[in-house]
Amino acid sequence: MDIKVLNEKNNPVLNRREIAFKVIHDEATPSRKSIVERLAATQNSKVGLVFVDSLKTEFGKRETIGYAKIYETEERAKQIERAHIIERNTFAKPEEAAPEAS
Repeated sequence: MDIKVLNEKNNPVLNRREIAFKVIHDEATPSRKSIVERLAATQNSKVGLVFVDSLKTEFGKRETIGYAKIYETEERAKQIERAHIIERNTFAKPEEAAPEAS
């Protein structure tokens, strides 16, 4: 999986960088988690600060076009980002449900 940055814009008002990128992959479309981890590594950031907004793969192609936002602080990201985008980009393991007492 290779990631090429197509366009990068610094947004000082919102304390973030906005990146349009292309993922070239050999197998199936990579998971959002693997894309976030790769972007964090290549853009000198942390996984919790990278939010992939959209991913689009055309049928039959081995390319995915995406848009991500990389924030400077976690607090700023929580203030600005929409709730469903935060939920999509949170990769904590789900806690097992506590057994109910009967």
